[in-house]
Order: sequence, then structure tokens, then C-alpha cells
Amino acid sequence: MWPVDPIVLLAFLPAGLALNLTPGADMMFCVGQGLRRGSGAGWAASGGVALGAFFHGLLAGLGLGALVAAHPGLFDVIRWVGIGYLLWLAVASWRARAPGLSGEAGAARHAFRDGLLVNLSNPKVILFVLAFVPQFVDPARGQVLAQFLTFALMLATGGFLINGLAGAFAAGTGRRLLQSAGAARWLGRTSAAIFAALALRLAFTERA
Repeated sequence: MWPVDPIVLLAFLPAGLALNLTPGADMMFCVGQGLRRGSGAGWAASGGVALGAFFHGLLAGLGLGALVAAHPGLFDVIRWVGIGYLLWLAVASWRARAPGLSGEAGAARHAFRDGLLVNLSNPKVILFVLAFVPQFVDPARGQVLAQFLTFALMLATGGFLINGLAGAFAAGTGRRLLQSAGAARWLGRTSAAIFAALALRLAFTERA
């Protein structure tokens, strides 16, 4: 038996899509990567974010999300790890001499890793998945973990497409701006500002 009722899936799809379309930290991160490193990096960052979102669904299905929600200390540890990593990215972007769109070796691989780590170190995502997904889970059908993973896969897929498109769109702007050295420096500083803003936003995130 399919773990999720098809009617519930149809109800979940527009709700999940609306959430994916809402600008947030993940989308801004992918925009920053696309702006500075190009379309491939934007899509790679989106892939890392999507994998992180799916992993959060797995944690929620296993009950680990509830553990984070119940222990403020663990929440804060994860939060400050995320803040530190975002600030490190901001400093690296600010100090970069010439952010390139295509010649940077391993740009896509690094963007994927950064997207994954930024998503995993955001406890707000953990609590969001824990609050949103269970509304569609039916314990009476059994296979609760499979239901969580099904919904997590849908969220991750929608997020990958939407965030990837946002990063690719930003890359088009970045390619035009890189035609001048001054604009290239501006791109690096813009990316740094995005990462710093995300760190500040996470620093003021309160545990619900």
C-alpha cells in the first residue's frame, strides 16, 4: 500500500509549493551563489539545500526533530554553528579579489557543500518541518517514517527547482556585471552582505 493517501498528496502539493515560493534564507543563499559563481553553482547550492531539507524530514520521522524542539541548549548549539559558518562565508566572499562565474575550480562542488551545511545548521528548518509535515501524516495508515520521507521528498524537489531557478536568474545578472572590475568587487561584497544578513537573521531566531 502506498504510504500516503493520494488525496492528501494533492492537498500537500500546493501548500508545499507555496512555501517553496516564499523567499527565505535558502533562496537568498542560492541567489548569492548564482550571483557570484554562476548558474552551475546556483543549481548546485540548491541541490545541497534540497538534500538538507530531505534530511530534516528524515530526522523528524525518526523523532530527532522533537528532541531538538524539546532541548533549547541543542537548538542554540546548532544555531550558533550555522551563524559561524555563514559569517565565515561572508568574510571569504568579501576578501575574494575577483569572483568568477565559470573559471573557479570546484565552484559547483563547494556550492553544494555550502548549501547542505547552511541548511543543516539552521534549526529553524528543523522546527518548521516538525510543525508543518505532521499535519499531513496519518498514523492510522502506518509506515509513519515513509510518510515523512514522501512529504520531505516533495518539499525538497520543489525547493530544488525554485531555488535553482532563482540562482540561475541571479547568475545572468552577475555575468553582465562581471564585465567590469568594479562590478566584480561589488558582486563579492553583495554576496558577503547576503551571507552576513542571513547570519544576523539566524542570530535573532527565537525558539518557538
